[in-house]
Amino acid sequence: MSADPARILGTNGSNGTNGSHGKLSAVELPTRHRSQPTGLDAAPDGPLLEAAARGLLLGVGEDPTRDGLLNTPSRVRKSMEALTAGYRQDPRDIVGDALFDVDYDELVLVRDIEFYSLCEHHLLPFFGKAHVGYISRGRVVGLSKLPRLIDVFARRLQVQERLTKQVAECVQDLLDPTGVGVVIEASHLCMMMRGVEKQQSVTRTSTLLGSIRDDRDMRAEFLALTHSRA
Repeated sequence: MSADPARILGTNGSNGTNGSHGKLSAVELPTRHRSQPTGLDAAPDGPLLEAAARGLLLGVGEDPTRDGLLNTPSRVRKSMEALTAGYRQDPRDIVGDALFDVDYDELVLVRDIEFYSLCEHHLLPFFGKAHVGYISRGRVVGLSKLPRLIDVFARRLQVQERLTKQVAECVQDLLDPTGVGVVIEASHLCMMMRGVEKQQSVTRTSTLLGSIRDDRDMRAEFLALTHSRA
């Protein structure tokens, strides 16, 4: 681990003390060297995650040594490793050999795929449902692979707009269909728990490629099916 650690003081003042818990020690966060790999090449840094979690506890004025928080840094580490597993997954490995030649050139649509992700702006969850469709060019993918592909990109720090586009472009690259459509509807806790605190708002994003974008009738069919609740 690189030198020059970032130092986080869990205090309300400059002397390292907190009124409710007495003197709390600082936590040192080792920083990654610039040449270290990121993304698919990088394994989670467990000690760094645990140190960051301890720093957060200190930062809000808590005592990481009290009984209820003693194992919280370890739990946060495990949680973040799971919630960001998509950085270490390759969509082609997820699909594997589940690509099949089929004499079919109509719309394939999988609707209401549940997903959970973390907003990269506040590290708060956003969650909802995704609808993924494509017009086959004689090749289809195993249906269970579409939800798995969504998880690859959802389990990264995200914004909904990018997530929608990444899923659509991935399906296009893997299947080479004549068209792809992805619609995502999500609720964002960064709007619900903080900020404007609006509980009922839903954000809808879409990415349409190829014939689903350019063919008016196909576009209308796809959007009607994603909005239908029949």
